[in-house]
Amino acid sequence: MSNPQDARSFSRVILKLSGEALREPGSQDNISPEIVERVAKEIAKAASTGVEIGVVCGGGNFWRGASASARGMDRATADYVGMMATVMNALALQSALEAENIQCIVQSAIEMKNVAEPFIRRKANRLLQEGNVVIFAAGTGSPFFSTDTTSALRASEMNACAIMKATMVDGVYDSDPKKNPDAMRYDTVTFDECIGQHLDVMDSTAFTLCKDNDIPIIVFDIGGTGNITKALAGDNIGTIVHS
Repeated sequence: MSNPQDARSFSRVILKLSGEALREPGSQDNISPEIVERVAKEIAKAASTGVEIGVVCGGGNFWRGASASARGMDRATADYVGMMATVMNALALQSALEAENIQCIVQSAIEMKNVAEPFIRRKANRLLQEGNVVIFAAGTGSPFFSTDTTSALRASEMNACAIMKATMVDGVYDSDPKKNPDAMRYDTVTFDECIGQHLDVMDSTAFTLCKDNDIPIIVFDIGGTGNITKALAGDNIGTIVHS
């Protein structure tokens, strides 16, 4: 993408939602229907403008495979449990999107025909072209890969213009803004600068995929009202990581 801030380039995007962003802070509930509804409304508003949207949900509000592995569970098994968690979030978001009259299909990397379609790249591409929102669930279908990597992989497969990474912070900083009140936020930063300064954007596998395939990453705060719609519409929001 010649100009990383050119909103007109965002004809197709992958929205990466963390599982924890779907949970009400301090609540005992793993998922908040109210937050899911808000997210769905914002996605629906962006979809109405014609942008093609694929979504990858994390599962951290239910389960973290790495944490379970550190406590003695077999890592591959722990990761498979985490993949199931992403399916639960995907189905909740699908229901909320359908309530907004948005055609939405969940494609799972692990076959579970009673609740989701299997991931088929060519079909997913056609569904996006037809204006459907496609939610990619169950990660890559293999253990040891994060949902960040899923986002980078699906963005590469779908020829997406960008990955919109919705987080709990409003961009990429030169240090942890929670620990350093003087941390500086970047408006734009290159892949090489992120590597050289050890900036935490995505895990190394996902980051390398984006860098190699020249897929910009837009990191923004999911908490702000309308931020998802703004990011999906290509507005200048958060930090753009690009080549």
